[in-house]
Amino acid sequence: QVQLVESGGGLVQAGGSLRLSCAASVRTFSSYTMGWFRQAPGKEREFAAVISWRDDETTYADSVKGRFTISRDNAKNTVYLQMNSLKPEDTAVYYCAAGPGGIYLPRVTSAYVYWGQGTQVTVSS
Repeated sequence: QVQLVESGGGLVQAGGSLRLSCAASVRTFSSYTMGWFRQAPGKEREFAAVISWRDDETTYADSVKGRFTISRDNAKNTVYLQMNSLKPEDTAVYYCAAGPGGIYLPRVTSAYVYWGQGTQVTVSS
């Protein structure tokens, strides 16, 4: 069983930055593909970013490309999401997720097995 705990959310003004962290309680963290998703009120959970297990390759949703950066520290069993130039439309609960390394940079929720509880990000205009 993998437990994921997100932190770093909060309230920020438009144009500001936040750094989310997701700590995983698993010995084989480096073998998991890690993703960040977000869910705004009344909307479906949507993909934001993913980082591969093997070579740290990344991909992003068009809505966050150039503003968000996903990274991982396998020594700390942690994945990060650096969010810059935040916009009010980035307001959502942000979730990290872990999936098997065999799927190439998945963007769909069904590809992930473990989920964190989420952290709220609110961007004021």
